[in-house]
Amino acid sequence: MIDLKSRLCEAQELLEKMQGDQSFLDRFTQAAAVLSASLKNGGCAFSCGNGGSMCDANHFAEELTGRYKTNRPPVAAISMAESSNISCIANDYGYDQVFSRTLQALGKKGDVLVAITTSGNSPNVLKACEVAKEKGMEIIALTGKDGGEIKEHTKHCLIVPHKKTERIQEVHIKLIHTLIESVELELFEIS
Repeated sequence: MIDLKSRLCEAQELLEKMQGDQSFLDRFTQAAAVLSASLKNGGCAFSCGNGGSMCDANHFAEELTGRYKTNRPPVAAISMAESSNISCIANDYGYDQVFSRTLQALGKKGDVLVAITTSGNSPNVLKACEVAKEKGMEIIALTGKDGGEIKEHTKHCLIVPHKKTERIQEVHIKLIHTLIESVELELFEIS
């Protein structure tokens, strides 16, 4: 039988550790400001990730184009998770380019890439970061463990300091929701 209490305690310990990390809190505040400024100025938020992180990327985009807390105008956001697009690009160019090709086609200076990878080392997410930098886009990375390679691509790297993917993903969804709340507050004064 799984011990739920131990899982909850482990999650609580991680959250408490992060609450006490002022550097992390400051990086989050800066990332939220960058995202809000981009969207306020007509930019688009692109998001990507693999597996569970792709689900989080989808969730991020749908909360912006749809709604989070209350009715408001839609916000420009695209999750690069459309299956026929991914399979086409993977087949023709390789899986490492499934996100970067979409950014090459649609991304522009002033947009933001929200790149989600628990390891920080997903080749296709790193390639998307390279293209985003080439285009003059801002990059917000949600990662875990020690940050991996992705931390070299952005000053807005939100590292969840844990080794277990499931704990990292649990915190990622909290970060995503709080980023969206920040956007709603900045753009629409919804708190």
